[in-house]
Amino acid sequence: MKRFDLIEHTADIGVIAYGANLQEAFANAAYAMFTLIIDPEKVREIVCREIEIQADDRESLLVSCLNELLYLVDAKGLVFGRFEVVDLSELALKMRCYGEKVDPARHEPRGGVKAATYHMLKIETDDAYKIQILFDV
Repeated sequence: MKRFDLIEHTADIGVIAYGANLQEAFANAAYAMFTLIIDPEKVREIVCREIEIQADDRESLLVSCLNELLYLVDAKGLVFGRFEVVDLSELALKMRCYGEKVDPARHEPRGGVKAATYHMLKIETDDAYKIQILFDV
């Protein structure tokens, strides 16, 4: 199963992330977001950050999680290449993120993502999970 597809939007950019389960779809959404910022394949796993989010629903968990990751990029200078959802319920998420301090020479910044948004956000399931989310760039 592929991890994600990019979708074009007039002023933003989005992804459709896939997963055999919701945890994998959340992790692939985070990975997809980082492909918009840098090449996650070039990120070494030097640090592990664990983030814990509580929210009113799954959609808010996803948006809050992705925006927390963007905060770590902007405020702490960290980039990530691997994401592991340790625990996920309707109202709480715990994710481990593996990465390192950004090195512009090696990570070749691709552009900025300002925020994950609720615009056109969908979390769907059939045989697998599919998440559609747009980013403000």
